Amino acid sequence: MNLDDIRNQIDTIDTELLDLLSRRADLVHEVGVVKKRDSLQIYAPEREEALLRRLLEKNAGRLPEKSIRAIYREIMSAALALEDDLTIAYLGPEGTWTHQAAVKKFGHSVAYSAQANFAEVFDQVARRKASYGVVPIENSTEGAVGNTLDLFVDSQLQICAQILLRIENGLMAAIPREQIKTLYSHPQAFGQCRSWILKNFPEADLVEVSSTAKAAQIARDQAAQGAAALGGTLAAEMYGLTMIEESIQDRATNTTRFLVIGEKPCPPTGNDRTSILFAIHDRPGSLVKALQAFDQFHINMSKIESRPSKRKDWEYIFYVDLSGHCNDQKVAEALDELGNHCSLVKLLGSYPDAGE
Repeated sequence: MNLDDIRNQIDTIDTELLDLLSRRADLVHEVGVVKKRDSLQIYAPEREEALLRRLLEKNAGRLPEKSIRAIYREIMSAALALEDDLTIAYLGPEGTWTHQAAVKKFGHSVAYSAQANFAEVFDQVARRKASYGVVPIENSTEGAVGNTLDLFVDSQLQICAQILLRIENGLMAAIPREQIKTLYSHPQAFGQCRSWILKNFPEADLVEVSSTAKAAQIARDQAAQGAAALGGTLAAEMYGLTMIEESIQDRATNTTRFLVIGEKPCPPTGNDRTSILFAIHDRPGSLVKALQAFDQFHINMSKIESRPSKRKDWEYIFYVDLSGHCNDQKVAEALDELGNHCSLVKLLGSYPDAGE
């Protein structure tokens, strides 16, 4: 075949694809009508993950898994927009890593609402001004994001999905490297690039701000004062900065885990994670006895963090991630046993343990 013949075949396939997508959209609209009638959750992460798994199992072509996920992410994003006017709250401004994680999960067809801090993300969802929120929970280099953990104590929101995002920070500025006097960034980014900063800018002032996108904005506005920022390439593009050096994080596999928070729980998928928090009684051996509940029922703990309760001096709240769904018999029995040794046990949510 010559080039024109190949292109004609591609045009024919594109027309067929468009017709199939339109037919799919009609069915999606019907799904939305049924969900609203029956008061069901519009976003269904368990259905989303099952769909992606099925497609990947059936894939026998040249498209790699990453491409299939990206294509269907946008197809499902358009479907969500058809079912309802979804709004996703995230830590702003536009261009933050949290914004990028939200787009990775929900695509470009839904609406996004930038918030000034994590508390406002929770508040927007709780007041139903946003359908869902996206917040960071931990980084593979710097560990847990304490502000997010603390907000779960008093919140009734549920974790319904997670997002894993590879983080690559760079040095961006509107001035030459030798004129840089002050570095701006989010505290997590500074922590992820600690060794690089000590080696390259040991004398620079480090100023923490609310996000890497905010840091980029300051680097643009205060360039004459020697300002530069650490953050991602999207932030550099948005604020017209030059990426002087890329991939400066101390670990090449630097990854942040984000959570999707909403009002309703997620049904089991067969490959789930459950997050809880608990506080123990103030008596000897309480923590050991509490943790033995998971060993007794052979429940794997993938994460445990402690945070001051902020209610009483030297009292701590423990955050734990477990393998399995809260509806699984063993997990439910372990949580019941845990309650016998704790002054507080709170289920934060069960959700697909997907690592897309």
